[in-house]
Amino acid sequence: MRKAVLLAGILALAGVASAQTFVWPQKWTVAKPSEAKRGGTLRGYTISDYRTFNPFLTAEADSIPDLIAPYGLVRRDPTTGDWIPYMAESWTVSPNKLEITFKIRKGMKWSDGRPITADDWIMTWRIHTDKAVGSNSYDSFFIDGKPIVLRKLDDYTIRFIYPKTDAEAFAIASFAPWPAHVFGPVYQKEGAEGIKKMWTLNEDPAKIVSAGPWVVESYRPGERVVLKRNPSFGEWNKDEAGNPLPYLDRYEIRIVKDVNAALAEFLAGNIDIFNPSTVDQISQIRQAVQQGRLDATIKVNASPVASSQFMVFNWNKASDPFKQSLFRSAKFRQAMSHIVNRQAVIDIVYGGLGTPMYSSVYPVLTQWINPKVPKYEYDPKQAAKLLAELGFTKKDREGYLVDSKGRRIEFNLATNAGNTQREQIAKLIVDEAKKVGVKVNFQAIDFNTLVGQLLSSGPDRPFDAIIIGLTGGGLDWPFGSNVVPCKGNLHMWNKSGQCLDPRETLMEKLYYQGRTELDFKKRVEIGYRMQEVEAELLPVIYIAGPNYHPAWNNRLGGEHPDAIISSIWGSREVELTFIKK
Repeated sequence: MRKAVLLAGILALAGVASAQTFVWPQKWTVAKPSEAKRGGTLRGYTISDYRTFNPFLTAEADSIPDLIAPYGLVRRDPTTGDWIPYMAESWTVSPNKLEITFKIRKGMKWSDGRPITADDWIMTWRIHTDKAVGSNSYDSFFIDGKPIVLRKLDDYTIRFIYPKTDAEAFAIASFAPWPAHVFGPVYQKEGAEGIKKMWTLNEDPAKIVSAGPWVVESYRPGERVVLKRNPSFGEWNKDEAGNPLPYLDRYEIRIVKDVNAALAEFLAGNIDIFNPSTVDQISQIRQAVQQGRLDATIKVNASPVASSQFMVFNWNKASDPFKQSLFRSAKFRQAMSHIVNRQAVIDIVYGGLGTPMYSSVYPVLTQWINPKVPKYEYDPKQAAKLLAELGFTKKDREGYLVDSKGRRIEFNLATNAGNTQREQIAKLIVDEAKKVGVKVNFQAIDFNTLVGQLLSSGPDRPFDAIIIGLTGGGLDWPFGSNVVPCKGNLHMWNKSGQCLDPRETLMEKLYYQGRTELDFKKRVEIGYRMQEVEAELLPVIYIAGPNYHPAWNNRLGGEHPDAIISSIWGSREVELTFIKK
């Protein structure tokens, strides 16, 4: 997701008579258009409150901007994985593969009725690529330090100019536009600081402008956000029978305290979608269905997971040189990987239905996973041996390892409160660490606080270690443009702004080498090499993830055919979802 800057003119543009339509293929759903019903509310949930309405300041998955945004100029067809035109009606690629020119669909409108034009992409790109804004998408618009440039050719034609060939060229072009007529005047007058003040959670929802299927109707912190259908979206998004989408009137997301509360709400029939991740959760759903208390469908082991769970140590602790030195030691991190009992995590946390992880490539992306990548598997004796090599050969009165100066291996470990699985993982790590003489102090904290700590930068960041996960990433090159490069917004272990280890430098080099390689087989070879370097450096200790088991209340219609359902594509397109009873 992640410098030449072009100034886009912010002018009022005359609308056109009719929109050029994107037709949502019927093959993406099991339902025929004639079966779909209009109206009703889809009921979802989240276990963490929201941080902002501002699309330029969000870094977390399932944010409100993500919920209301459309796909960009292009999107993937879930039946083939191919890129297809979306907000663009067509494109042309230059012979040297360094330029893609998109023709934008005419007649698309923002939710406030203003036309969607090239200016919206230009302004969105300008703001994302202003370092002072701090956008999580910043890094995606650069290849090896050189900017991807957007150029407006006319109101409905835009050209992407890449400094090098880019395997992720279309992924970059899929970014969601935001309204130039809203953000542009503020940005031109006040710059990055003005953007940062916009669309806070105190903003009047009526002023949140969207190009996607939803607009914000209301938001009550700690309780729920209610999205309502954007009528402008349906003017150019239709099913094969010509019906405007989405079918639903509203999408309501309840904010619950934890996963257990969400499961209880699903079992009570109060929310419509829940993805169980343990045998116990699956059995509770099955039992409720068998006993007639719940009318629902569940697809067990639909696929491995398309996300990661990991522990990351903070390399930037200038106020504590001892910890900083420890956390920067690959040998220490290898020792910590050896105390992570991934099989116990799978058995205890995920009820046996999970997949261990040893690299940043999601388990579902099997074609990208290097089977020979070194693994630092559960081995407390090896952990103790590595720590002894670091000088921790004695224990204090409480049984914890100390060095020759009496300094104890002790660190604080945090994760987000309410995520009961991460809390369980943390407690397993605390117990295993104690067995080898490492003291780990665990604390569950507010998700937004946790993200704030993780995204902090500079020489002295306010955490020791964090358990968290990542989603997103591409099928064309599954390594994060904002994670691998040393200046990346999610280069979580080291936010000093520069590479501190030669292997970091090599990973960054391999990242760009792979991203600019258009031959798939050669790109996979580079990805394999990158995973080997990653394993040697071990900047992040990957743990395990639950398999994907989508479940939904049978009041919903319009789910994907079984052949599509996976952690990559999900169980449905919300735009094609409807209430059938």
